[in-house]
Amino acid sequence: MVELVGVGHCCQDFLCIVEDYPPEDGSTRITSIEKQGGGAVATALVAASRLGIRAALIGNLGMDGTGDDIVAELERERVDVSAMDRLEGVVSLSSYIMIQTERGTRTKFPMRDNLPPIRWDDRQRAMLKQAKVLHLDGTHYANARKAAELAREYGVTVSLDGCTRQKDNRLNRELASMADILITNAVYPASVTGKASMEEALLEMSGWGPRIVMATVGDRGVYAVMDGEVRHYPACPANVVDTTGAGDVFHGAFLAAYLRGKSVEHCIRCAAYAAARKCEQVGGRRGIPDWDAVESGYLSGRY
Repeated sequence: MVELVGVGHCCQDFLCIVEDYPPEDGSTRITSIEKQGGGAVATALVAASRLGIRAALIGNLGMDGTGDDIVAELERERVDVSAMDRLEGVVSLSSYIMIQTERGTRTKFPMRDNLPPIRWDDRQRAMLKQAKVLHLDGTHYANARKAAELAREYGVTVSLDGCTRQKDNRLNRELASMADILITNAVYPASVTGKASMEEALLEMSGWGPRIVMATVGDRGVYAVMDGEVRHYPACPANVVDTTGAGDVFHGAFLAAYLRGKSVEHCIRCAAYAAARKCEQVGGRRGIPDWDAVESGYLSGRY
């Protein structure tokens, strides 16, 4: 039985190591390039799978070479793709990422998501209904909203990656209010609430319905609402090479620990440790550790 189902961004990343990032109308040299699977939800599922959770992805891909590569990698990572639709005349998504390893920075150029909505046939509904947790992002709002509605109907816990915002902020609030677990990036809380501080914004969102609310803020760690107050958890130390996918891995590792019955604080620390190890490798997936490595890092006091 699948424990974790994802609906959201799935693509192929072209990871370019550059000497420096140039100003507009400038130039730089690419010193190496490689391909890895990417996308917020897809990479979270890969992280959860490596950490021992049975995960599946629901969505659409083109009947093209990029789609073939995406599916092949997900299958190698033991992510169930039986509820994915491969469509003729549709282009699977790619993302081009310029990485400056000395500073650990990356600049992303993702394709706009113009894939058609998920059909939600009996096979896809059955996949979602058996899950314990649904993990979403907002890249394709119609898909996310429908998936959240079905999950609530089926009694499935909803996890939302607050990373993509709609221009109509009412839609952002509606989707966030449907989540049980809301983990955002650094800019989402202030943007969707209009509050001046991170603490005010997180407390505001915790009143919308989610049981778990927090924000990841890179090397400044995590701010989480715990027992009605905002607590800060420092970042796990890392020799940062590339931050691509760090937040995605945090989500996947948090949900893996959550599905193992760990406390919220334990989940945060496991997720931060996994994300830190990812940052020591290029790309969103190569550096993801397994559960034994995460637990040993947590229990040894290395974080």
